[in-house]
Amino acid sequence: MLIIQNVSKSYDGVKKACHDVSLKIEAGDIFGFVGHNGAGKTTLLKSIAGIIDFDEGDIFVDGLSVKQDSLEVKKRIAYIPDNPDIYESLTGFNYLSLISDIFGISEEMRKKEIEKYANLFEIRDVLHNPISSYSHGMKQKLVITSALIHKPKLFLLDEPFVGLDPKASFQLKEIFKEMCQNGTAIFFSTHVLEVVEKLCNKVAIIKQGKIVASGDTQDIIKDQSLESIFMEIQREN
Repeated sequence: MLIIQNVSKSYDGVKKACHDVSLKIEAGDIFGFVGHNGAGKTTLLKSIAGIIDFDEGDIFVDGLSVKQDSLEVKKRIAYIPDNPDIYESLTGFNYLSLISDIFGISEEMRKKEIEKYANLFEIRDVLHNPISSYSHGMKQKLVITSALIHKPKLFLLDEPFVGLDPKASFQLKEIFKEMCQNGTAIFFSTHVLEVVEKLCNKVAIIKQGKIVASGDTQDIIKDQSLESIFMEIQREN
């Protein structure tokens, strides 16, 4: 589903935010991506989503190159940044309608999906309020809903649990499981290592722009915890 081949990206032409990164995320994977602040997680996620260009390598989504088939790739993915930046003058419902129009979702399907997730995330009562009145957590729920209604083949998320209340976090984890059973691939960054350990079947650790560990979660942690593995890697030169 997602193939990252030898991707490198530098912002200043000297230091590489991502250095020769290669990963493979298959349909049905819940893939956790962890690393310290500034390790390159957001850079890689934005590169996959086509938000920023990368200097070397290539990225393929559903067999399509991010560089050569950018628009087709965007039709197949959803990307949730760590800080939702959305049209605050719109109401929540208007925003979801806009996203539905962009992805060509029928009136019948959008009504069904919006109602489903608005009820699940408990934002139905505020959908007709301007987004400017929403809390950070409510905005996060709204953008997650906007991603789910068009049923992406690849779901990219940067720190998805930040700002969510415990109930919404639980609901999102259950949605992840359901999506993966239906063949969606999920690739998300997080600092909450316990979530990765319990939820993800695969994990990658990035340090100073380089992948230093990747594979099946249980193969990586063995009889330790992901936290102990992560801290051990951080202590290494």
